[in-house]
Amino acid sequence: MTTSPGPVLAAGANLDFTLAQQLTVIALCALTAFISHMALAVFNDGVRPFMLDFIQGRSTRSATTAVSFGLSAGFIFGLGAPMALSSGVLNPWLLFLPTDILGLLSPKKWLAPILGGAWGAVVVFGLSGANNLAHDLPVDFLTAMQEMSTPILFLFTLFPVLAITKQFGRKWGGIAGVVELALVVMTMKLWPTVFAGAIAMAVGVLMLIGLAINKDLKQRKADRANKTEEAEEGEEVAPADDLMASLFSASAARLRKYLPLFMVLGAGVCLLAQMHVFGGGEATSFLIAKGNYSEAAQVDFYRVFGFIPLIATTALASGAYGIAGFTLVYPIGYLMPNPILAAVVGALVFAVEVLALSYIGKVLGKLPSVRDSSEHLRSAISDALQLAILFGSLMAANAMGAGLGILIVGGLYLLNEAMGRPVVRMAAAPAAVIVGGIVLNILYWLDLFTPIKG
Repeated sequence: MTTSPGPVLAAGANLDFTLAQQLTVIALCALTAFISHMALAVFNDGVRPFMLDFIQGRSTRSATTAVSFGLSAGFIFGLGAPMALSSGVLNPWLLFLPTDILGLLSPKKWLAPILGGAWGAVVVFGLSGANNLAHDLPVDFLTAMQEMSTPILFLFTLFPVLAITKQFGRKWGGIAGVVELALVVMTMKLWPTVFAGAIAMAVGVLMLIGLAINKDLKQRKADRANKTEEAEEGEEVAPADDLMASLFSASAARLRKYLPLFMVLGAGVCLLAQMHVFGGGEATSFLIAKGNYSEAAQVDFYRVFGFIPLIATTALASGAYGIAGFTLVYPIGYLMPNPILAAVVGALVFAVEVLALSYIGKVLGKLPSVRDSSEHLRSAISDALQLAILFGSLMAANAMGAGLGILIVGGLYLLNEAMGRPVVRMAAAPAAVIVGGIVLNILYWLDLFTPIKG
């Protein structure tokens, strides 16, 4: 594979799964719905803070389900489904956000895995039929959507630069930008078979972490030099801090109680990643589709740094973990040589994560700049992907309908903005491509539009 602009995908975007892959998806969706029903874990980071009220009985199951649906629906149908159809690779928005909802919705424990498994069956059997039908249409908007791969892969490379700029200013941001650009050019020249952004992202993330740790070490040194501040830090814990520590301890103990179930979950997610029909992110999905598994592992590994503090603190505060944990099982799974090893390693990774949750929370409490870096990373990832997905969607619109396609897709995106974003911004453009493709096919059948050749 090369990093040429062409959107040709090794996986063919056909969504045809083997029996083992189908059974794995169905079983994992059943398991994640059951775990969601038990309020032990959810995938949506925005839903997790609401879980404490549900666990402690201050919120009803229906109210919590409504929150989950409201925060997840746009990502499921506007991002998860279009990304799967265009890349031929499943993703967590399509699999785990619906099982969050179905698990919370289920009134009975035994019903939750049935609903989750049914959704998994819909995905593995229904998407293939929808994919084949769409490719047979006069205006093949799914093939056009593969145009999204190039801007997503290359603009995603810049997220460390954006994070460094936001946290440490324009000077360091400029330095990081020049370094990343040089590394991308060097990689394309010297190693054309390697994803051009892999080395650049690695260096960018290391720069961000290095700057954050250096700032924290300097601050701690200054604090130690100040005798008065050191004495104040040695005083008894304030009641509010004591209450928070008690809550964190109770949440960690609750999660440890279900350690065997979390180990099964870790085994399942890692196994699915090992099968190379699943990608943990937008850029990762296209890398998996192109057969670039090591580069996909690097991309998802870098994302981990942006989500560990968020997942750890929300899990300790709410008592509900993340369905994918710290997401380390994604890159590990991509690189595992066989399914058995993937399942074993995934189980062990989840065991370590759950057991170390309290320790990780304490460490993060002593590294405020590192915590800030994770927030800037997540924000930068979102900013880079929003532009990449919008630009890629307009490229797809041009491929399937030239100016008319751009008018329809861009117009739907702008209309969504003007209406206050009923569809979340990141999902609005891919959803607009699908709607635009349907509209162009209708116009073709009405003899009002002639599809672009080639």
